[in-house]
Amino acid sequence: MSGLQNVGHNGEGMAIRSTAVETRFSNALAFSGSELFRRTFEEGMAMVEETATYLDGRGRQESKLLPSKAALAYAGESMRLTTRLMQVASWLLVQRAVSEQEMTADEAAKEKYRLGAREICRGKRMEATDTLPAKLVELLERSAHLYERVDRLDQALYAVPDAQPTGGMHAQLSRLQQAFGTVEGQL
Repeated sequence: MSGLQNVGHNGEGMAIRSTAVETRFSNALAFSGSELFRRTFEEGMAMVEETATYLDGRGRQESKLLPSKAALAYAGESMRLTTRLMQVASWLLVQRAVSEQEMTADEAAKEKYRLGAREICRGKRMEATDTLPAKLVELLERSAHLYERVDRLDQALYAVPDAQPTGGMHAQLSRLQQAFGTVEGQL
């Protein structure tokens, strides 16, 4: 259904907003059923499992052999690692719920379902990380890349577009683009 058919009491301003929201959410629905989503989901869940196995087994043994400063860095960085992966896994599970129509894309766009903990997940590594076990460092790097990819997806699918100026020529161009679409190079 076109957003222009949903014009309410406040006229064309609502139509443009409505179309933008519909497009954004249809993109989220299309993504949740895509091959890219399937591969990202599998990668994320496999990394969660791999990390849990490492931290509960070999990682626990390796951490006991570290000097105290490195052991502290290990504890902090392993918490950052698990936070990243839990954020990614939660986001991916929400997208799967959208794909399986257990949740709407509108619901998935709510802040509580968006990728979070950016300050922790993107934070600077602690000192003494050069003495951390190689496997932990590898998991940290891979999880950081995965988190950044998922963050870009989250922003592309659910971020509210920047507001356009509401008056004059910009408003008219925006209404034309919404009504007729743009032909590349014509506007």
